[in-house]
Amino acid sequence: MKNLPERLQAIYKMIEKYCFDHEDPSQAIRNMRYFKEGYDAFGLDEEQLRILRNRILMEYDPTPQEIADLGKALFKSGKYEYGSMAFLLLKKHRPRMDRYVFEGVKQWLDAGVENWAHTDLLSTKITPVFLELEIATLHDFIPWRESASKWTRRAVPVTMIWLKKRMEAALLLEFITPMMQDPERVVHQGLGWFLRELWKVEPEAVEAFLMEHKDTAPRLIIQYATEKMSPSRKRLYQKTKKYAKKAE
Repeated sequence: MKNLPERLQAIYKMIEKYCFDHEDPSQAIRNMRYFKEGYDAFGLDEEQLRILRNRILMEYDPTPQEIADLGKALFKSGKYEYGSMAFLLLKKHRPRMDRYVFEGVKQWLDAGVENWAHTDLLSTKITPVFLELEIATLHDFIPWRESASKWTRRAVPVTMIWLKKRMEAALLLEFITPMMQDPERVVHQGLGWFLRELWKVEPEAVEAFLMEHKDTAPRLIIQYATEKMSPSRKRLYQKTKKYAKKAE
């Protein structure tokens, strides 16, 4: 926080004070069951966060670029509500985002985001805006695909759900192919989610892709991707016996 301009430090301190003043440890403990990777939180509810966001907007009206910088410090804190506030503030400025904000959000994911909830909020509500406003293209997500952060990598296929009716399925499937051997479970879930949604639009292309990868891809990807298929259809994507034995 010390590296932030004085104005952003003031916003940070405002968030900090509000969260300590309204903390509910019992609620934080109840929420922990949703976060296998860990959960460091004050236990604030959504309405309390909205009230805080509105106060910040009224008193400081930070620009999207300022929020991009502030968000780096908020996410690095590890506090769940701090990260949520970065998201809520930025969401109010969706039409005003630019390339600086795009790079800032990547830094949030690379060095701060620590859970699926923040990743998926950013990937469904923020990162598609960069594509919609032509601030970025799918090609710009190649470094995200190769990030050391599993959360940045998960953000790639979840963001791509927005493209399912806007780009050719073949191009989308080609883009995720290098990710099909990713070692992280949370990335497998994101890939499977994307494939399931694309299957609803382009079933033949996705089924051919799954058939190609069913013996080598992590099973969780196939499980998520085929979730809405009939039982008989799902069986088509079971590993062949020789591959199944190798996996045992």
